[in-house]
Formats: sequence, C-alpha cells, structure tokens
Amino acid sequence: MIYLDYQATTPLAPEAREAMLRWLGGPESDGFGNPHSPHRMGRMARAAIEAAREHVAALLPPGGRVVFTSGATEAINLAIRGTMSRPSESRGLGPDGAPSPETPAFAGDRRSFVAISAIEHAAVLDTAAAAGAVQVLPVSPDGICEPYQPLPEETRLVCMMHVNNEIGTVQPVAEWCRKARDAGALLLCDAVQAYGKLPVAEADLIAISAHKFHGPKGVGALWLRDGVELAKVQTGGGQEFGLRSGTLSPALIAGMGAAAQVARERMDADAEHVEALWAQARALFAGWALNGSPAARWRGNLNLRREGLDVARLMSDCRQVMFSAGSACASGSGRPSHVLKAIGLTDAQAKSSIRLGFGRYTTAAELEEAATAINAAAGAQ
Repeated sequence: MIYLDYQATTPLAPEAREAMLRWLGGPESDGFGNPHSPHRMGRMARAAIEAAREHVAALLPPGGRVVFTSGATEAINLAIRGTMSRPSESRGLGPDGAPSPETPAFAGDRRSFVAISAIEHAAVLDTAAAAGAVQVLPVSPDGICEPYQPLPEETRLVCMMHVNNEIGTVQPVAEWCRKARDAGALLLCDAVQAYGKLPVAEADLIAISAHKFHGPKGVGALWLRDGVELAKVQTGGGQEFGLRSGTLSPALIAGMGAAAQVARERMDADAEHVEALWAQARALFAGWALNGSPAARWRGNLNLRREGLDVARLMSDCRQVMFSAGSACASGSGRPSHVLKAIGLTDAQAKSSIRLGFGRYTTAAELEEAATAINAAAGAQ
C-alpha cells in the first residue's frame, strides 16, 4: 500500500516508538508509575513528562507554557471555552501584548463574539458556535484570510489556523494576531498542520496534535502565552496547571516529545524533501486543477480537482493508494467540503476534488506509482 494521507495522520517515527516503550511498563517494570504520585516511580514518570514538555515547547514561541491534552480537539475546546467563559472583569491586551490596566476588554457581556476564518477545522467551527456569537471571516479564491477585514467591536477571541488541513494554504497569523490585540482580543491558532514543519506563528493560544508530526495518537497540547488566563472548563484534579484534569500518560507524552525533538532536528531536511515531492507531483498531475494558492501553502498538501470525477469510484479503483476526498474528520458526511465551498468552488467541483498528502517517509517511487494508478483510473471514467 502507498500512504498519501499525511494531513489525516502521519506514520509514527521510530524514535517516538522507542521513547514510548520505556513507559508502557509491565508488572516487572518500573515504568508504569503514576506521574502525579510522590514516590520514586511517580517522580521518574513525571521527569519524563517534563523532559517531553521542553522538547514540545522548543518548537513554540518563547514566553509561554505547554498544557498537555488528549489531542488538538480538546486543546481547542479548552482554549475557546476557557476564553469565552472568563469573568467579565478580565482585562484586555495592550499594543505590546501584555495585559493592559487601562483598557477593560470583555467588560460585562459585551464581548461575546468569536471571529473565525471560513476554513477553520470543525473542532473550531463547532466549539466557537457553542461558546458565543460567531463572526465568519471570508477567504480569497486562493484560500487566504486577508487581515484587512474588520473585527466586530464585541470580539473576544479570533481563531486563525496556520496551515489549512484540506488545501494546505498558509494564513497570515502574525498579522491577525496584531489585529486581534489592537482590538483587545486574544488569538487562537490551530497549528496542527504547521507544527514540526514550519516555524509556528505568534499567537496567544496554540493547539497542536502529536499524530500530525509523527507522534502517537491520543495526545496533544495547548500552548498559552504568559499572562493569558483561562476559565476552568473541566472539573477534577487539575493536574495540568489547574486547567486540565486527568492522569497524564507518560508513554504518549514521551512519544510526543521525541517526535517534536526529531521534527526540530529534521525540519530543514523534511522541508527540502517535501519540496522535491511537490515538484514531482505537480508534473505527474499536470492535467489537474489545483485548489488553493500554489505559493502560500505547505507543499506537502496537494488538493486537486478534475471535472466530472467520481471520487468514490476513484478511491475504489485505487484501493492500494491511501488518499482522501477531503478532511478525514468529515469523511462520510456526503456534504461538499466547507473549505472548498469557501474558496468559491461549486458543489460539483468540490465533490470532484481529492487531497494527496506526503511527507518525511514518502518516496519518489511511491509517488510516481500512485500517480500512475490515479491518473489511469481517472482517465477511464
């Protein structure tokens, strides 16, 4: 089988797997301790978690803290619900990003809006809708959310993803962060598809997921800039800075930390490899239309369309090639992609699009073999 669905998940790095084994501990091992216990085994497990926290933080902006979660969806929920539930006496941010003593943001119930780009992941779309009034910020036909757009006066939080999971476009997050701060709001960046591949943009809150950068599934993190405080939205032991309750998994977190360390060491080499694969793929699929900007994008995402294509039949005919008709999180819904609709595609165009994702462990030979099979099957329709 050939795997070309890197936006859905990535292969586990051997280094991450090795790091996890130490903490999966059987009854004769000393690696199964609860990291919140005060005894020696607990302290050993806790030390592994703190070492991983440092590795994860090394790829994030300075001046913040990493809160481990079960994944990006939980991190996004914590960020949005925690921000929108903050007490009314909370104050806004000054031009330098520090809490401002003069400008009361979120006064009373006035700041009840969440401003989000039209191409955010469902975890952001649905959570924002549940947490407050939503202002949707449209994108250009190239899939870019331009920062000239005004924010509602009532905006408390802006959500802007770094790299889109369906079409790979890179958003001007830093510009939106400055705009949000000027308005006395916070900015949450869904950096799931960017972390470990690109330098993560400046933000107030950043959500990441380990399995998108060759770590294990079931673990992620929320980064909070120093000075940002969230309301507690989960009750329990408050193991993670009083914000997130539940016993942490040393094995999963150690795997995430190892994956982050490898990503940091290999970032330039991985990017060079992806750039070569992108050039090869563009040549192999020369007859297909590209969805999203060809320039402002992560090159490991190739979203293509072909007029009249029956994607379900194509996937059935190419069962040895693992690719996607869109976001894995929305597969099976039968609805056209909201991302492709947001860039102006018709329902028919959206439904005749496929997403190919490649990365660190993809070979040129695999890509060529996959393209031959996909082109042959598409041409036979």
